[in-house]
Parts: sequence; C-alpha cells; structure tokens
Amino acid sequence: MSSTNLTPRETVSQLDKYIIGQHDAKRAVAVALRNRWRRQNVPEELREEIAPKNIIMIGPTGVGKTEIARRLAKLDKSPFLKIEASKFTEIGYVGRDVESMVRDLVELAINMGKSEEQENVSTKAMEIAEERILDILLPLKRRDQEPEGPVEEMPPDIPADAVVVHEESRRNETREKLRRLFRSGKLDDRVVEIEVADNPTGPMIEIFSTSGVEDMGMNIKEMFGNMFPQKKKERKVKVSEAVEILADEEAQRLIDMEKVTRAAIEKVEQSGIIFLDEIDKIVGGDNSHGPDVSREGVQRDLLPIVEGSTVNTKYGMVKTDHILFIAAGAFSISKPSDLIPELQGRFPIRVELDPLEKEDFIRILTEPHNALVKQYVEMMATEGITLKFQDDAIAQIAEVAAIVNERTENIGARRLYTVMETLLEEISFDAPDIAVSKKKVNIDAEYVRDKLEGIVEDEDLSRYVL
Repeated sequence: MSSTNLTPRETVSQLDKYIIGQHDAKRAVAVALRNRWRRQNVPEELREEIAPKNIIMIGPTGVGKTEIARRLAKLDKSPFLKIEASKFTEIGYVGRDVESMVRDLVELAINMGKSEEQENVSTKAMEIAEERILDILLPLKRRDQEPEGPVEEMPPDIPADAVVVHEESRRNETREKLRRLFRSGKLDDRVVEIEVADNPTGPMIEIFSTSGVEDMGMNIKEMFGNMFPQKKKERKVKVSEAVEILADEEAQRLIDMEKVTRAAIEKVEQSGIIFLDEIDKIVGGDNSHGPDVSREGVQRDLLPIVEGSTVNTKYGMVKTDHILFIAAGAFSISKPSDLIPELQGRFPIRVELDPLEKEDFIRILTEPHNALVKQYVEMMATEGITLKFQDDAIAQIAEVAAIVNERTENIGARRLYTVMETLLEEISFDAPDIAVSKKKVNIDAEYVRDKLEGIVEDEDLSRYVL
C-alpha cells in the first residue's frame, strides 16, 4: 500500500534535498521503498511470501541516520515511529513491553487517517457550522412564545397561511443578510453562546497483561462507552472562534471511524516504518551476567516482532510481517555481529555512514531546503533584521564545528546548532531593541572568530558551551 512509486534514483534525489552525503544509506532505503512497490505488484500468492529487507545503519551520532528514515517515511506518507531500543531495558529485566511500539505506530496511523478525513469533510463541516452559527444569531421562535416588539398589523382579509409565508419570507431574508455579514467577517467579533461537548479527562489507568505493562492511556469513560450520557456545557466565544469549534465538532461526527481504523491498520501492516535507534545499546559484551542478560532478553523480545507476528491493539489485531524496520547505532564498542544470530538474520542490509568533515558542514549550512543559515536568516527577518552570511563566515563556522567535534564528543551535524546559537546569542537577545539603522548585520569570518575564538581555544570551556 505504498503511497508513491518513486524510482530509487528519484527517492535519492528527494533525500538529497535535505540530507548531505551518505549516498550508500540513501541507496539502501530507496531500494527498500521500491521493493514495497514491487511486492504489491507481484502475483497475490507470492506477495505474502516476500519479506521486507530490514536495514542496519552504522555510524556516529549526528550523521543523518534518523533524518534519512524520517524523510523516507514522509516521502511515502507512511506511518513512522522512532524509538530507542535502550528504553526496553530501563525498567529492569522485564523492561517495557516491546509490542507497545506497534501499538504506538497504529495510534500514529489512526491520527494520520483522521487528519486526512477531516480535510476531506472540512467543506461540509464548515457549511454545517455556518448554519449552526446562523441559528444562534437568529433563533427560531417557539409557537407558544410571545412576539417581541410591535407586531405588524396585517389586513383582515389575508388568510392565516399567507401570514405564515410572509413571516417565513422575512426570516429567510434576514438570515441571508446575516450570512453575507458572516462571510464578509463583519460578525467575527460578536460574542455568542454555543453548546459544546464536555469531555473531561478521566483517571489514567495501566493495564497489566501477560506481555507486560500496556500504557494505553484509556480513561474510565472510554472503557464504559455510552453508559454515561454525554454532557454539554455552554461557552461564550467570538463568532470567529465559535465557527472553528463547531466545524471541528461537525468534522468529528462526519468521519467514519470504522473506515479510518481499517485503512490505518492496513497502512501500518503494508507500509509502516519503525526506526530502532541505539540498537547497539542492547548488544551484550563479553560478560554473561548483570545487565547483559537483560540486553539479550530485549533482543529475544524484539525478534518475533521483527520476524513477523500478530500484535493485539485496542483497534484490532495487527500483523508485523511487512513493517520495515530500520535499526541504527554507533557500534563504537560492539559490532552488528554481536547481536544474537536470529536477529542478525532479520537485518540483511547493513550500511555504514561516514563521519562528517568541514566540507560536509559547509554544505549542510547552505544547501538543504531547510539549511541552518536559511532558518536563522528567516527567524531574524521576523524582527526586521537582515542577516547576511559571507562565504568566509560559513567556512569559519564549519571549521569551528569540526575542531570542537575532534576535541570533545563528536556529535556530528548537531554541533552546528550549538555553534550557531552561541554565535548569534547576542543578536537574538537584542533583536527587538536594535535601532532601525543597525537592522542590517553582516557576518564575516572576523565576526565569527571574535565571538567563538576564546571558546574554541579554551577546551574546558568549549565542553560546556559548545
């Protein structure tokens, strides 16, 4: 159920817009994505037999492992979940229920489906909300209600039904006038009283099952369904806000949740992506006691999920046979072959990502669609400040990041964030108060050296600041 049929070359081209380098990793995930499309087009009797080729990415932090997986899922509009494998060892030997990641993925898919359906019914929901607003602005009079104000005298020879038609015509005319005023925004500031559903949050409970602790976060009201009558409450809000509230309420009513649930489960089963980060943290060392037992236990718990099993969720049973698992880790003190053999066999594709150098940092700062320099230029533009980065300044920033990574912990491209924040801290703080004559700021290599040179030279200080 892949949402796209991009060729591997096109997928790599799209990833190149956001991630610099790491060509081997991009090729691997591009092929994995294309294989999904191929599987959906083979004869049906063979389709279920073709298993996804899961991937292990090996490389230090900050080189783009997570971003590659995240962008791939976005390209394919696939449900995507990132989870640290080390979480499953935090509570002790039992750890967190590994099946919870599949349940979390289903929740994400349900929310994606609801968002899509809300967009589909948004026009209809807005029309209904508009009618409800007009009903509030021009309420229907009850038959037994006394008329307000002077009553227009009608000639005695006019029949009663003609009087009713006349009143209805006047009412419709008034309603259409209100509709025109509403659509032109002239009623936006008028305060109205609307009735909305009161959904108090019930007490959170944990459900203990044989597979571990399932933190589904259900509340008492959800458990007992419609046993409790839905409460309503009155709210006084402006018309502009009221129409949004009512449109959202109507959209919820128009959505077919059974259809959304079926589509979400199918999407998870056929195109879900789970990114298992820090998988090297659950690899045991030479010792066979202590935490290593827990780590190997986590591997064995993960194995059936990765191999393909059926997980029980509150939306129904979900098969994991065709979910794509992308694992990642630095493997600085261990290696993929230290994983238990059964799990190794479920990750047949292994790619090594390259550490980032100064030249890579220069490209990361300027080339991607969401380049860091572009982000800071646009953010400062909101304060009326024009930032101009010279080429030598960008080269100097990249050099500082590379030097600090060498001297301290190598955190890859994430170092650029700390360097840029330190560099622009003074401008960011003073931005709202800078005089108009100083709104143009030119950042060159000398400016960068002036702001960062002392920190770079003092290795102890750079550990804390950068």
